[in-house]
Parts: sequence; C-alpha cells; structure tokens
Amino acid sequence: MVRMGLKGLKVWIHVLGCRSNLCEGDFLTGALEAMGASVVREPAEAEAAVLVTCSVTAEADRKCRQCVRRARRAVGEEGLVAVCGCWAQSVDAGEARTLGVDLLVGSRGKSRLPAALEMMAGALPYRGERPFQDLRLLPPIEGWEEMPLRDTGLHTRAFVKVQDGCSHFCTYCIIPFLRGRPVSRPVENVLKEARRLVEGGCREVVLTGIHLGTYGRDTGSSLAELVRALSGVEGLERLRMGSLEPFSLDEALLDALADSPVFCPHLHLPLQSGDDGILALMRRGYTAEEFARVCDTARARLGKALHISSDILVGFPGEGETAFQNTLSVMRRVGMGRVHVFPFSLRPGTAAAELPGAVPPDVQDERVSRAMTLGDELLRNYAGGFVGQELDVLAEEQECEGRGRGHTLHFLEAMWNIGDRDLVPNETVRIRVRSAEEGRLEGDVL
Repeated sequence: MVRMGLKGLKVWIHVLGCRSNLCEGDFLTGALEAMGASVVREPAEAEAAVLVTCSVTAEADRKCRQCVRRARRAVGEEGLVAVCGCWAQSVDAGEARTLGVDLLVGSRGKSRLPAALEMMAGALPYRGERPFQDLRLLPPIEGWEEMPLRDTGLHTRAFVKVQDGCSHFCTYCIIPFLRGRPVSRPVENVLKEARRLVEGGCREVVLTGIHLGTYGRDTGSSLAELVRALSGVEGLERLRMGSLEPFSLDEALLDALADSPVFCPHLHLPLQSGDDGILALMRRGYTAEEFARVCDTARARLGKALHISSDILVGFPGEGETAFQNTLSVMRRVGMGRVHVFPFSLRPGTAAAELPGAVPPDVQDERVSRAMTLGDELLRNYAGGFVGQELDVLAEEQECEGRGRGHTLHFLEAMWNIGDRDLVPNETVRIRVRSAEEGRLEGDVL
C-alpha cells in the first residue's frame, strides 16, 4: 500500500540542546501534525523520527550520534530518520548516511523539513537502496526563518524564539560557525505569536535566542523596543528573558525592564570565568570587575532581590588554581542564585583548540565539583532570603501526595500543600514561605 504523504504517519520528535532548539521542535511538532502526522511519545511506537540536534560540546556530538542510532533501531529499515540542527549542520554526509540518516537539514532551513519528509514518506516502504536527501545543499534561507508555534502544548509558559545566530566568536564556541550571522524576528510577528499564545491560555512568555542581546541590530530595532511592545500585550502576566550576555544589558534595556509591569526579576548572565586573563583568552569582551558592575547596576535598577543566575566554564586552557579561585570570588561577590557549571570541552575548529595549557581531566572534575558546591550554597543563600515572605506562584503541576509545584516571579521553584483539591494549572497561588531547603521554596497557601 502506498502511503499518502504524512497522513497517519507516527513520528517521534526528540530535541537535544538549548531552548532555541525546543522552540524549533515545537514548530516541527505543530507543522507535522497539521500535515496529518501523529506525534508519538516513545520511539518504539514510531515509523519516522525527527531529531533536533546540538553541537555545543564534544559530548553533545556523541549524544547526537547515539540518538541517531537509537532512532534507526526504533523505526526499523522501513522507517525514516530526519536530522536537523547544529550537529546536522557540521556532520559529514557520508557519516550521517552510515549512521542511518535519511534526511539531513542544517541549522537554517528547518522550515523545509516537513515538506521534504512528506515527499519521502510517500515512497514508503522502500525497495532496494534507500534514498538520501541533504537539504544543506539548497540555497540558504536569508534573513529570519519564520517557524511559528501552532500551540504551546504547555500549561504556564511558552518559549518564543526571536533571534538566531551569533558573530561574537568566543574562542571555545563552535556555534557561530554553525548557526550563522545574527538575524532577528520582526516585532509584529513576535507580538502576533504572543497574543495567540495568551489567547490559548499561556500566561508567561520567555524570549529566547542564540545571542538574544543582539536582537534588532539587523532590522533597526532593539531588545528594549521588543520588551516595551510585549509589555503591552493584553493578558500577558509574566515576561522573562533567556540568556543575555553581560554587555547586552545596556541602559535602554534596563529602562525597558524597569518600566515593564510584567518583567520577572530574573536575569541569566553567563560569567564563564572570573579571571581577567582567562576572560581575555576566551574573548568574552569584559573583565571580572565589569561583570560585577553590570550585576550591581541591574540590581540597583531592577531591585535588590533580582535573581542573577549564571554559567561557569571550568578548566579552560591556562586556568591555574589562582584563576579558578578568582571565579569563585566573583560568584560570591555577585551573590549569584542558580549556577550551571560545565567542564571545558575542546572543539576542533575553534581558536581555543590551539591554546596551550590544557587542564588535566581530574583537575577539571575536581574544580567542577567545587564550583557546583559553591553554586548550591549560593542558591540556598539566595532562596533563604525569601523565608517569611508572601509570594505569588504560578501553578504548573501537581506532585504526588497532594502537593503543588510552580515558580515564583524570581524563577525559584516552590512547593505547597494543596490538600484534597486538584491543582489548577495557570492558577496564581499566594504562599507564605516557611523554608528554602536546597534552594527550593516550601510554603503554605494563604
């Protein structure tokens, strides 16, 4: 029997990596469902697999290869495996085909995937040699590639991608080579999607991008202007920022955030290192003192309780014990909340791959452990400052034993007893915080 395109085709969609990838995965889910496909939760149920891949580290590459093999085993020889994203952009076509990929799409051009998959599905089951398509060979899509969400599939928040690409070229990062130059989504398109999401019941929007702070520089707009526009969307109750480079937090953006009635007081500002020598080698564009001043200015404008979370990259070439201690000192000086700690991963093709002074793996591991221990302590200290306060929590899901879970405006996880009533997602619950164990708030409903 010849299949009629995607109608009834069972597709497993799996996303690896960043929030921008999650947005793209949501788009692909909606697009494929609109074309008749049935998106399934488990690969064993699937006739086709679509993988949105990541290549931020060597470990991410390994996981992508592993995931391709898993998908091929799951769908069998008569199924389809489509791969897109950063790893797909860089992988050799021969290797991809050997691993079991049928359709290869890069970082730009994901909007072409559904139609290509539909064409290939129409030829199932295959006889003889399997066809292979490499859409990376097509002319690149210039400017913004619109990939709207059909619906959020979420209870409380939606991640809205507004920017792609990066031209900063930190010496350890391969992503600018894979994602391309920065491009921005038109303001009117962002507003249209935000209004539709709110009408569908979403109360919180998180703006995401590869280098979010560069939003609008290619179109004559700015992130500050986008924040002001979104702040006027009727029914939107919470607006969050994705990761922002410290040098992106200028006066105009601070003014817009301070004026916004819906901005949530949480900023994720990647530090990476607190040592000036290492920061220069990383080509980050700021010193440790400049980073600390940015944090001080942000708290002066947005409130002393502003949650500043961060990323720390440990074991960069040339990092000695003193440099590592400098990083710990800046973490304490800033009073960070949640901290994500990563070991340095050598990426061929980046400037850092040629640097001397490699840090031994056992030293990297020990420093990662110490940085994570300090991060846990700082999060407990930050969260502990809310004990005794009354806070609004946006309810997300019901845990076992009659407990609700959600997040506060400052993006701290909160738990409370709901008794014998069912939790209502999207409901705002006011609690009085009585403890902050492990950085998670526990409270009583008022």
